[in-house]
Amino acid sequence: MISSWKVTETLNYNNWMALIHPFRALRPAPDQAAAVSSVPYDVVSTDEARQLAAGNPLSFLHVTRAEIDLPPDTDPYSPRVYEKARENFATLRERAPLVFDETPSLYFYRLRMGAHEQTGIAGCFSIDEYESDVIKKHERTRRDKEDDRTRHMVALRAQTGVVFLTYRADAAVDTLARQVTAGDPLYDFSAQDGVRHTIWRAGLDHTRALIGAFQRIPALYIADGHHRAASAARARGELLSRAGSTADQADANTFIAVAFPGNQVRILPYNRTVKDLAGRTPRQLLAALREQFLVTDGSPVPQGQGYVSMYLDGRWYAIDLASVPPGDDLRTSSLDVARLQRAVLEEILRVGDVRTDKRIDFVGGARGTDALVQAVDSGTAAVAFSLYPVTVDDLMAISDSGGIMPPKSTWFEPKLRDGLLIHVI
Repeated sequence: MISSWKVTETLNYNNWMALIHPFRALRPAPDQAAAVSSVPYDVVSTDEARQLAAGNPLSFLHVTRAEIDLPPDTDPYSPRVYEKARENFATLRERAPLVFDETPSLYFYRLRMGAHEQTGIAGCFSIDEYESDVIKKHERTRRDKEDDRTRHMVALRAQTGVVFLTYRADAAVDTLARQVTAGDPLYDFSAQDGVRHTIWRAGLDHTRALIGAFQRIPALYIADGHHRAASAARARGELLSRAGSTADQADANTFIAVAFPGNQVRILPYNRTVKDLAGRTPRQLLAALREQFLVTDGSPVPQGQGYVSMYLDGRWYAIDLASVPPGDDLRTSSLDVARLQRAVLEEILRVGDVRTDKRIDFVGGARGTDALVQAVDSGTAAVAFSLYPVTVDDLMAISDSGGIMPPKSTWFEPKLRDGLLIHVI
């Protein structure tokens, strides 16, 4: 396997600061980057992935969602799917082609969606720091989802899904970003959804400077990709424990990610729909809510923190959550999503564990509130809730305290594309 640049002589492990590791990216030829790149594996269903990849044999969805190339009734977690992913990956490496950079490097990845722009640094990050909480989490993971990506990584001997990290902005890193991105990019294209993706490779001097700059960053935060990071840790253990393993320890000990400064990151709400009203009519639900909250006519988007918008029986309402006491003195309990869950979803609508209750569904903020209206008006759901987004400060403060946000609290947009930078382990 291809070893990451050994930088241990520059590191002070006593400080436990964030470490970033250059790596030799496996990546598509520039003229094929747009065709190869795909949406993240976990934001589309099998049917949606099959439609997106139709007519495009280079789409990376053939690797990340290989069940699209098997019969429609195939279990997406069957051994045959991971074997097919391995076969498709080998084929894509020849056909695209996918090639290794000659030397380990760091990269800058810019996302531009409308007027919004964010530029992050792409590299490999320490699994040891992930496990010791130098890289902080705000979300619990599900074992079945970990199982899936762990098997995928082990089958391919590669990490194909990129973790989205954030950190408190640093002037030195910002300066280096401006210098590197003033040059010619490796890739610059707009995807079908209108998001523009631009990637630059840092030269040797800038790479060394970035390593030094990151040693002064005290913590990194997982924004999106908790399951990818957890799976990378499990894949490391599996690969390195095998007798006669050929896994390179330096590569297996890290995972690929893009780290964006927190002042550039945009969080959208993660909205909710509920399939039924727990035996109530719409009028009865309104009456039950008005017994506990101030409920007025509202708009699709809440007016600010402390409010949630509800779509019921063809109308939008505003619910003031100010009267909901925090469950404890942790910052997590004061989030709108936590107040809604305790006081409305659990107490009134009788939704149980939101991780497993089939009556609740989640709608990413990028789909807008029209998706909520459509779900209710079509009868797919009986009621929908539009939330005000949490802030990056919320995410960092909760992560710093060791807290865990309620499930599906954040939706990050725009998304990184799979297939542009691959980490072989």
